[in-house]
Amino acid sequence: MRAVLHVCTTCRGIAAQDDPAAPRSGALLHAALVDADLPPDVELRAVECLSACSQGCSIALNAPGKWSYVYGRLTPEDAADIAAGVSAYAATEDGVVPWRQRPVIFRKQSLARIPPQE
Repeated sequence: MRAVLHVCTTCRGIAAQDDPAAPRSGALLHAALVDADLPPDVELRAVECLSACSQGCSIALNAPGKWSYVYGRLTPEDAADIAAGVSAYAATEDGVVPWRQRPVIFRKQSLARIPPQE
């Protein structure tokens, strides 16, 4: 089962950006994840909006038959922790990583947990 990591590239981040022509924080997060150590069975996919605009940069993680998650308040500096969390998720049968094995950002910054589709 291939997991997909969706990264909102239109997210502005938590702090307001001074230059409207500057790359959005979500696009910078996506670029950082391109260079991160993601497992080969995870597809990184840029998306235009995850409707979590008030939560800063956001990502969604899902795979067939697994619980799905949406995380927010992320920054490009979180790429290594995101990669670790995605690796743990990809290694599970059902998408549920034991609490203590999750990176702190996956424990504290979860916006939604969605049951698997039957």
